Amino acid sequence: MRYGMIIDLKRCVGCNACTVICKQKNGTPKGVFWGKVYATEAGEYPHARREYKPAMCMHCDDAPCVSACPTGASYKREDGIVLVDQNKCIGCRYCMVACPYDARYFDFGAEGSYFPDKDPNPYEEEQAGKRKKGTVSKCTLCVDRIEEGDIPACAQVCPSKARTFGDLDDPKFKELIVQRGGYQEKSHVGTNPSVYYLPR
Repeated sequence: MRYGMIIDLKRCVGCNACTVICKQKNGTPKGVFWGKVYATEAGEYPHARREYKPAMCMHCDDAPCVSACPTGASYKREDGIVLVDQNKCIGCRYCMVACPYDARYFDFGAEGSYFPDKDPNPYEEEQAGKRKKGTVSKCTLCVDRIEEGDIPACAQVCPSKARTFGDLDDPKFKELIVQRGGYQEKSHVGTNPSVYYLPR
């Protein structure tokens, strides 16, 4: 069992529903997005087009963030999900330097409301109370939802069904990756990510 995600770039329309639901669910600080969508332009007039590529923690099989962590705060579960134990994190940020995907964020303790000149609303206060200043955070692949038999929020909310979540050891998963020529981001660094992209 090794959990992973397949992202079909042909289906992604750049709506950012995944970005919004991740932000809402996890209540990350201002400017911090565990999941995001990059937009680029391709082709030339009159055939120019926008292309989109979602990005997140890759939950690497050989995670450099885990080996770089001096306290064991960054760790990988048996099912392949990479997490951060906030109680063990000392904020040294070695894991951030080690991550080749820029998928980790340091909490500087920024508080306040998203709305200028307004006090934090009850939702913002509740989410801020869950964070620990001076520690690193990242995508958890919605491990809480997985443990309840659900799928990550970003996969559930995607209107174009560009995301497929499941067990990378499942033959159907492997077949889909092979059939469509799926690839891993920055495969040359040898981390063996659990996120695969299907080309356009």
